[in-house]
Amino acid sequence: MNPLLSRLQPYPFERLRQLVQGVTPSPAHSPISLGIGEPKHPTSAFIREALAASLDGLASYPATAGEPALRQACADWVERRYGVKLDAATQLLPVNGSREALFSLAQTVIDPSATAQAGAPVVVCPNPFYQIYEGAALLAGAQVAFANSDPTRNFAADWSSIDEATWARTQLLYTCSPGNPTGAVMPLDEWARLFELSDRHGFVIASDECYSEIYFRDTAPLGALEAAQHLGRTDLRNLVVLTSLSKRSNVPGMRSGFVAGDAQVLKSFLLYRTYHGSAMSPAIQRASIAAWSDEQHVEDNRALYRLKFEQVTPMLAEVMDVALPDAGFYLWAKVPDQVCGGSDTVFARELLAQYNVAVLPGSYLAREAHGVNPGAGRVRMALVAGVDECLEAASRIVSFIRSHTA
Repeated sequence: MNPLLSRLQPYPFERLRQLVQGVTPSPAHSPISLGIGEPKHPTSAFIREALAASLDGLASYPATAGEPALRQACADWVERRYGVKLDAATQLLPVNGSREALFSLAQTVIDPSATAQAGAPVVVCPNPFYQIYEGAALLAGAQVAFANSDPTRNFAADWSSIDEATWARTQLLYTCSPGNPTGAVMPLDEWARLFELSDRHGFVIASDECYSEIYFRDTAPLGALEAAQHLGRTDLRNLVVLTSLSKRSNVPGMRSGFVAGDAQVLKSFLLYRTYHGSAMSPAIQRASIAAWSDEQHVEDNRALYRLKFEQVTPMLAEVMDVALPDAGFYLWAKVPDQVCGGSDTVFARELLAQYNVAVLPGSYLAREAHGVNPGAGRVRMALVAGVDECLEAASRIVSFIRSHTA
């Protein structure tokens, strides 16, 4: 067996299952899960119809590079959304969801021998983070360096916590904006700082933007491609952006997204993917064209999330330190010190036992770095269910907390 597999840590949801093993939730309440970030809004009929109408494509082997029509539909969406014009043939590739691409990109760009004399190559990522970043880095033979979120700066990653020697060994940087789980959006000056570091040390930036279309303010979140254009980086050097239809269009089961950016990086990525067997089904490609070409269903989806967050956030803010995020569909809430001793794990276990509501402990989404686990004492709540169910969950959480603070 690959010895690097032993370096992987249990996935957060496996840890949650272990945490609540043996818990019998109160039968007085129906189960409500705010734990997993799986979209629950219905898939639009036109996407389902496009998929059903394309089943003849199952008789053909798909090309790893994808159909030109799909690449162009994705490039057209990028131009409408960000004002950035891409060469669909060289600067964009369809992928089977952003998760698969986030993992395989590390296998493409990491060179385990490049810094052998100075030490193992490094992958930098925010903390808390999406655990695929860590697993991808470890299985590529790299070490992981974490930039902790700063609660005094809207939970932005503190990139200054990474020292110069570590940056010198860095080959890949993962960013997530809007962030999971904090919902923070990176501003232009932060992008300028990361681009300067990339230019100086030569590492690739992988920008995970799967939550970009769920936001609550009038202005859409800044994306990496847009930031690069604002800063005059028209060649998109060492930048790869990854996005997905899963959250935008409520089709997580389609496993459809794309990567875009530096043509030289994507040329190598295509070579890796050709051997990896990562081609997207022709039927999924054609349904994806339909989804990327329509914005009305995205606007309707965003409005539903806004409705939930506008109602749920004030309820929880009465008893917890929580605020409307910049974007995404998570609430990143602090457990009151007087409730369960401020422990995120005890809070999650007791909330399930007493009120049958599942949330994810924040410490499971982070690692101890710089002497602290920045997720400890917080919980992530995914407002993916319907409005009424989310309101009911919020009501139960309020009751649970007040029962401990009365």
